[in-house]
Amino acid sequence: MSSKKNSREIQKQKKEQIREQKRAQKKEQKKNRKRMFPADQQRRMSSITRKLHWYGIRKKLLRFLFTDLVFFVAMALLWCAEKEYSKLGELVWNYHRALVGSESGMIFYQVANPDGRLLLSVQALWPLRVMGITTVSLFGLQFFDLLTSYFREDREIRRILAPINEIALKADELSKLSFSEDKYQLIEEAIENIQPGQEAAQAPLSFGDSDLTGVEAAMNNLLLRMRDTLRQQARFVNDASHELRTPIAVIQGYANMLDRWGKSDEKILEESITAIKNESEHMNHLVEQLLFLARGDSGKTVLKKEPLQVEPLMQEIYEESFMIDEKHRYRLKTAGGAAGKADAGAAGKADITIQADVGLLKQAVRILIDNAAKYTPEGEEIILSCGRTPAGEPYLQVQDQGIGMNESELPHIFERFFRSDEVRSSAGTGLGLSIAKWIVDKHQGHFEILTRQDLGTRIRIVFPAEHERQL
Repeated sequence: MSSKKNSREIQKQKKEQIREQKRAQKKEQKKNRKRMFPADQQRRMSSITRKLHWYGIRKKLLRFLFTDLVFFVAMALLWCAEKEYSKLGELVWNYHRALVGSESGMIFYQVANPDGRLLLSVQALWPLRVMGITTVSLFGLQFFDLLTSYFREDREIRRILAPINEIALKADELSKLSFSEDKYQLIEEAIENIQPGQEAAQAPLSFGDSDLTGVEAAMNNLLLRMRDTLRQQARFVNDASHELRTPIAVIQGYANMLDRWGKSDEKILEESITAIKNESEHMNHLVEQLLFLARGDSGKTVLKKEPLQVEPLMQEIYEESFMIDEKHRYRLKTAGGAAGKADAGAAGKADITIQADVGLLKQAVRILIDNAAKYTPEGEEIILSCGRTPAGEPYLQVQDQGIGMNESELPHIFERFFRSDEVRSSAGTGLGLSIAKWIVDKHQGHFEILTRQDLGTRIRIVFPAEHERQL
């Protein structure tokens, strides 16, 4: 018994210590808030909070009044209709209806036919009083609920305004900072000493002044982002010019050959025309992909998301692939079952719906299928599938039996113009997977890749489960 009492006392002491710690934390928070928010700033914030709060209260009161008025009118109309139907047995729209007052102060609901003959006269004063009392009581309950939620909403408004208030205070502090001429001179000298070829991480901009620490960090971050952007632009221009140089050189070479011998040699003429057509198509495809990525980077490509059923989409892509590419065998596997050429209608049993841009998502899957067909030997099978991961996330999947990829290449396959050594001799621009990744990123999805050399590759596009919750 004594041990139980001791354990209870120890638990009580621990609970009391926790309460004391919470009280101390609250006191410290209040002190910090007072230091952070001066008196004039607190008054300004309270004034804004009151204005927002009263604006919200006025909107709620007007909404309550309108709904209660509609409720009163609806009750009155239902009562009149019920009396008329119970007395006359029907409701006729062209009857004349009116509320008529008598000398004794009573109110009657009267119905007359088009000829003026009185068909119904019912005392309506007391029912209207009951309806009025009910409506007023309802408004009173709504008003009481509004009063009880006043302090909770006030705290919520202050919580929402707190970050804005902190920003205003920081801006006010920055505006009050008075830098001397020496500090401005120090900033100018540090900027002048920056070497164009130096990296920000190797030679950061340093002022050696504690007052300028924030300015120093902001400028170093800005320089780092500028250098990264310039480096990406330079690499993109170099790669694009390199990729465009080859087809242009081929076209120019065949054009020169046509000019010399093609006028009289039909074999050279046919060979040159075929080569020029192929290279111009390749260059046109490359330019289209470059323009797509450029529009995406500049934010000009807008996604038109709408509810999209995954399995019908994969069914459509499967049928198109089966018709376009006759050199490979295609098979469709879905959460509802497997579908082949003969039983393609078996797909679509499980309802997996996501929020997506149909055209762009279809383009991303087609890019994966084109890559699979390009690196898979003729006659081998390419499997398309969709379903849910063990975590319940929707996915689209393309699996081939191609040459596979080296694990060291996986971190780079989505880089623009990246092509492994094994596939450099085959046709392609090196931009397809970059476009697919841009599309998937815009849908908040990600790729899961499983590959083995000489066995094949499985690429899965996975969407977050929130896609389905948003519908």
